[in-house]
Amino acid sequence: MDCQVLRVNWDRLLEASVCKVFNSHHKNHLKAEAVWEQRGGKYYYFSTMKSSWNESRAECRRKGGDLVKINSREEQRFLEIRVRDKMEAEEDKFWIGLTDSEEEGRWLWADGSPLETWFTFWGQDQPDNDRRQSPDGQDCARMGMRGGADDLKCWFDSLCSLPYKSICEKEAGSGRSLCECV
Repeated sequence: MDCQVLRVNWDRLLEASVCKVFNSHHKNHLKAEAVWEQRGGKYYYFSTMKSSWNESRAECRRKGGDLVKINSREEQRFLEIRVRDKMEAEEDKFWIGLTDSEEEGRWLWADGSPLETWFTFWGQDQPDNDRRQSPDGQDCARMGMRGGADDLKCWFDSLCSLPYKSICEKEAGSGRSLCECV
C-alpha cells in the first residue's frame, strides 16, 4: 500500500496548520484518513466518527494523544468556533476529556488533573447529572452549541455511553508523527 503525506509549512499558516494523510487504494483514488490541526503548542484532531466517551478516548490514545484538556479561555474560544463549524445539528456535540465517573461532582480531566472550579465553561444549569435516561446519571462532558455560546459556555454533561464526535489533543513535541498511514 502506497502512502503519501502532504506536508504543510507550519510557519506560513496563521490560524491552524493541517497535516493530511492519504491512503492510496487505487492509482487515482486518494482518501483522507486523518487531519490534525495545529494551534499554539498543541495539535487537535476533530473526529467525526461517533462513539462513546471511552471508545473516543481509546481512539485518541491510539493516535498518540488523549481527549482534549482545555487550559485557557483562548483554547476554549478556538475549540468552540471549530466545533460550531463542524456541527450539523444541535445535538451533534463533541466529547472532551472531562469526567466525574470516579466520584460524582468531582470532575477530572483525562490526565487525572482536577477541573479548576473557577475555570469552567458549563452551559446554563450544567452539569445537572440528569438521571432520566439512566440511574447512573451523566458522568462525561461534551461541548458545542450550533448557534454559538454565550461567553463560550458550551459544556454539557452526558451519559458516557452515548455516541458523539470527539476532540483529540497532543502536544507539539509528543514525539509521535502527526501523520499516520492507516
